[in-house]
Amino acid sequence: MTTARIRIALLFALAAAVSAVAADPVNTNWRGLAIKGYDTVAYFTESKPVEGDAKITFEWMGAKWRFASTENRDAFAKEPERYAPQFGGYCAWAVSQNYTADADPQAWKIVDGKLYLNYNKEVQQTWEKDASGNIAKGEENWPKLKDK
Repeated sequence: MTTARIRIALLFALAAAVSAVAADPVNTNWRGLAIKGYDTVAYFTESKPVEGDAKITFEWMGAKWRFASTENRDAFAKEPERYAPQFGGYCAWAVSQNYTADADPQAWKIVDGKLYLNYNKEVQQTWEKDASGNIAKGEENWPKLKDK
């Protein structure tokens, strides 16, 4: 096992131990911000992570979402399920492994029109090796994780 794989395994073993309680529907930071304040619509419209403006927000699913523009905020307000990251914005790899972990807004991918985030870019590479299989596992695990 490579050093990188050992680090990933240890990281996720720790995350699994910490996530024994039910996951909030949306992963937020200590200030209640989803995606650490990044604009979720920008992933779709600009194909990159863009920090949101503290003055342009929308409350949804118990979280505060920030946006880079009022147009993005309004698009999200009309169709939040279309733009919100899957699995509540938790790490898609972790959810595929049946636990939750935080996610880095810089480690992202849109698959079949849906946004997925991962803990970091290294974990994202592992997740991408079988993205469709990991998405299927995540979709199976997510209802149980958020309803524990």
